[in-house]
Amino acid sequence: MKRPETIGPTVAIEPAAVSPRLHRIGEIDALRGFALCGILLANVLVMSGLDGLSGGSAGPTASGLDQVAHWLVMALVQTKFYLLFSFLFGYSFTLQMDAAERDGAPFAPRMLRRLLGLFVLGALHAVLLYPGDILTTYALLGLILLAARAVDPARMWRAALRVYGVVAGLYLLLGAAVALVDTGEGDEGLAASAAELTTAYRGGPADVVRANMDAWSDILVGLLMMGGMVVAAFLAGFVAGRRRLLAGTGTSERTARLRRVCLRGLAVGLPGGVLVAAGTVGPLGARWEIPAFILGMLTAPALSAAYASGLLLWFTTPRGAHLAARLAPAGRMALTNYLAQSVVMALVFTGYGAALYGRVGAAAVLGGTLLFYGFQLAASAWLMSRHRLGPVERLLRAVTLWGRPAPGG
Repeated sequence: MKRPETIGPTVAIEPAAVSPRLHRIGEIDALRGFALCGILLANVLVMSGLDGLSGGSAGPTASGLDQVAHWLVMALVQTKFYLLFSFLFGYSFTLQMDAAERDGAPFAPRMLRRLLGLFVLGALHAVLLYPGDILTTYALLGLILLAARAVDPARMWRAALRVYGVVAGLYLLLGAAVALVDTGEGDEGLAASAAELTTAYRGGPADVVRANMDAWSDILVGLLMMGGMVVAAFLAGFVAGRRRLLAGTGTSERTARLRRVCLRGLAVGLPGGVLVAAGTVGPLGARWEIPAFILGMLTAPALSAAYASGLLLWFTTPRGAHLAARLAPAGRMALTNYLAQSVVMALVFTGYGAALYGRVGAAAVLGGTLLFYGFQLAASAWLMSRHRLGPVERLLRAVTLWGRPAPGG
């Protein structure tokens, strides 16, 4: 491929932004760059100590601006962007299959090495920086895609719907049980645990690592809770990749399909997001926090789909193509950016650096987060204009190829 990747019928990303030797699809990189912002906004709530605050609280200052900022992130961001990333992981899985075929290399050993590399990176990330790591989850659940890669796309789509249906049923049962049984008697224990966590994250590096490792049991519970949704998103992304649904160039059929997905996704996903925010930030009482969150999780895929389809439509316009060109470099080095986000958050909020855990209001936290994301966009554009891969992507590619020379390298 000697031409730049196109976004829309007439606008192209320049060769500096998309490497033809990597056979990249600019729209996917742009979506991944956009998802990075949502992942950062969701993760910073945890890293700053704001996650889990309910009843209208939004940090130590609890100003009206803090509450609005926290509420908006819970409504529009929380639980939506890990699903978008999961969908793109499944889509990119098919691109890895195509790359192995072009190179004449067996795919399974190559992908197993890649998943192992992701798992090691994720384990180190979880211990040293951020216990809510997603890389280990992707590495483990990616084995499902590897085993099912030969399944017909139609059958895989039905499997994705069945997985979602089973997960939805379990979530609804859990939400109903909590709403009927929960009496709030565990609030004192939760407050004590939160105080211990605050002390640990404001302590030294050893305290931070110990707190991260102590959180592994909660991570396993989260994996059980989120794993089904991740698998469903993986399968849906794989089907989209096999059918090349994101690689079109603005045909009328594709445009109509994206509009339908966007409108239906907004109609279902926005009310669910509002419910999440109402339950976790206010005005609903603490008794309804978990049931509201669960219902919000079930509608989150709809809003994730609306975001993706809406952006893909926008990318076909001149202004949208300009935005895509800004986002794509960050998406090309998404793994590097994801880990860099955790490094910076750890330096700001834990004992590795300023130890501001629980000391900053939501508005300041989220405003600073957006500024940092803007810096990442600029830094990614600079790096990708000079290099084919980000530093962590280069490391993972070396593990994936395992001594085999890179094509064209």
